[in-house]
Amino acid sequence: MNAPFRPSDPALPRHDWTLEEVEALFELPFTELVFRAAEVHRAWFDPTELQISQLLSVKTGGCAENCGYCAQSQHFKTGLKASKLMEAEAVIAAAREAKAGGAQRFCMGAAWRDLKDRDLPKVAEMISGVKALGLETCATLGMLTADQAKALKAAGLDFYNHNLDTGPDYYDQVVTTRTYQERLDTLAHVRDAGLSTCCGGIVGMGETRRDRAGLLHQLAVLPAHPESLPINDLMPIPGTPLGGSEPVDPLEFVRMIAVARLVCPKSVVRIAAGREHMSRELQALCFLAGANSIFVGGRLLTTNNPEKTADEALLADLKMRPMGMKVSAPA
Repeated sequence: MNAPFRPSDPALPRHDWTLEEVEALFELPFTELVFRAAEVHRAWFDPTELQISQLLSVKTGGCAENCGYCAQSQHFKTGLKASKLMEAEAVIAAAREAKAGGAQRFCMGAAWRDLKDRDLPKVAEMISGVKALGLETCATLGMLTADQAKALKAAGLDFYNHNLDTGPDYYDQVVTTRTYQERLDTLAHVRDAGLSTCCGGIVGMGETRRDRAGLLHQLAVLPAHPESLPINDLMPIPGTPLGGSEPVDPLEFVRMIAVARLVCPKSVVRIAAGREHMSRELQALCFLAGANSIFVGGRLLTTNNPEKTADEALLADLKMRPMGMKVSAPA
């Protein structure tokens, strides 16, 4: 079997991956790829655990960006009504409910091109209030300046989400109002402020396997791998340029998860958007291949997500549990 170069210890993080090496991982026989990914996963994580996250849209619609997958762009007619930034009290109440429902991490998303300084005090109040509940905090608010990143850190933010979306060669087929370098610059501000990064992308936008490898290569050669790495399976939105996209083959999605685990071994790899149209078997394969986090709650920003009862049943059937939960000793 022609295998790609493997370091002496494949579970140790590397930052010198080449695009060709990442592509070679995608080309491995499926069972060999998943086996390698599962080995690496077990070197850093308990494979029976999942981090449970919940996401709230704190400011919906009216975004100036033209991301071709997004219902919230003001460039497209999707029927979505724009709303103002929520009050901090309402966000904190939603976070309290999420925690009561089992969430360990609470993410706040605003449909902005960039965070405006005038909105920073209210956002900081949200973050501080959610953090006080004992939840891990994450926010996605568009591009940040270095000073804004520091202010969010001071407010108690743990993670900042800023996805690269796709590989650099395909990026301008998805969005033209923000450059790839601008995304990388925001990630640098986040790291420099001492925040953890949440960064991944989307599959199913018409990209090639090389483009998917290009995305993971970009993440693998960052100065620090994303502590959280979400992989979204496109939920096509009528009215957007990518609304008629053909879905990615399920086994290809598993390959994406497995390669993400191999090139960013210590990252929490998150199945984000798209679980609504995934079978239980596909999700189980993703967990086997190294995914160890999901978003719960019936809504994920503007798209549907599996209901709580369905997720509880899936985890029970797979005998998986929330990350960090103590296991009762047998009687």
